[in-house]
Amino acid sequence: MSSHATVRAASVDSAASLAEPLRTLLRSLGQIVLQKHAGTGVCVLAALALCDLRLACAALIGATTANVCALLGRAPFDAIRDGLAGFNGALAGLAAVTFCADSATAFALALLAAAFSAWLGTPLVRALSRANLAVYSAPCLAATWLWLALGAGGERAVAAASPMPAAVNATDAFAGLLSGLAQTVFASGALPGLVLLAGIAWSSRRAAAYALGGAALASALEYVLGAPGASFAAGLCGFNGALAALTASSLGPRAAICATMLAAALHLAAVRLGLPAMTAPFALAGWGVHLAWRLRPPRQPNHPPVR
Repeated sequence: MSSHATVRAASVDSAASLAEPLRTLLRSLGQIVLQKHAGTGVCVLAALALCDLRLACAALIGATTANVCALLGRAPFDAIRDGLAGFNGALAGLAAVTFCADSATAFALALLAAAFSAWLGTPLVRALSRANLAVYSAPCLAATWLWLALGAGGERAVAAASPMPAAVNATDAFAGLLSGLAQTVFASGALPGLVLLAGIAWSSRRAAAYALGGAALASALEYVLGAPGASFAAGLCGFNGALAALTASSLGPRAAICATMLAAALHLAAVRLGLPAMTAPFALAGWGVHLAWRLRPPRQPNHPPVR
């Protein structure tokens, strides 16, 4: 074999060896919106970069850290390959950059929280699998609530948002709806939301329809029940509904509607109590609806009347 052929073969082998870890990383980002698809992960990364490059960096750092920790902890290889070991790390990194005041501290917290979420994820997966339930974002929530309770991130200044008018026009409503999709990955804005919707549709058009419907229903419910217009515009009313609809979509439209309404109610209650709920309403709604549907009595077949 010539030297040129040897170099080409080595290049192909090197590219192949790098392709699978890259796909695993992208699937980790896609799993944030419950999609095991590298293309969805590309769109998640693009949506984050459109909103804030720091968010994109935090997601990559968190997912990589969690995947490495899961690998060292001998987590099931299938779970790592499918992105299930890395998405909570990505979420933990995003939460750190979102809620921490100082950038250097935020990225340090992103590493620590991602590692903690990976360490916590394996026993949580085992415990919840006994009830045939998914872990969702529970490891990220535990890691983030821990450092928030310890005051590790300091005080984050939040810019005051201008309130929306009492009557929301169609343009404002559509922008708020898309921003609700963006908020599933801690981003904001209509364009990041549109890119994220395209990413979900790349994996499944059915999933995209459920996510959009869940965000619309939850946003409408919370707005009607008194959520501020600024929260509606920022997408804070819709993201838990979008995720809840996605997680219950396998049970059918009625289950997705119930999960969305429950997530919206839990999120609104948490906001009024001043609690940092993040994605806890969606996780609780998902567990609740899956358990409730499992306990439903079986449907009786429709027999024709006896003559």
